[in-house]
Amino acid sequence: MFLKRFLSTKSANGSLTSLGLLVLRIAICAMMLTHGLAKLSNFSDLSQNFNPIGIGGTLSLSLVIFAEVFCSIALFLGLLTRLATFPLIIAMCVAAFVTHGGQDFASKELALLYLSFYVVIFIIGPGRFSFDRFLWK
Repeated sequence: MFLKRFLSTKSANGSLTSLGLLVLRIAICAMMLTHGLAKLSNFSDLSQNFNPIGIGGTLSLSLVIFAEVFCSIALFLGLLTRLATFPLIIAMCVAAFVTHGGQDFASKELALLYLSFYVVIFIIGPGRFSFDRFLWK
């Protein structure tokens, strides 16, 4: 019975989907935090040369750190999920299409992979196992 339910499309809206979204949120946020925390710990050095969209190194780096650290933590918790994914989507678009825009696909691949996951989470939402479920219930 479980195998039949697991293999059928009915499980697409149930607990398995929510569990899958939880695993995806935890994995993607844990990986993104490593990038954000590295930027945060090297803020003074990175801010001098970090200006992908022409608004200044300190502001650009601060916005990316906000997305990669604070929005990742919110996404990890499933807290204001769609709002938290928006800065991450923007950051990954800038990374893929501006920072690595003129480079080969391999240079853009990681940013595009993150972008894909964030778009999926933005569309589907956090699932049942999130703080959003309690906030909006």
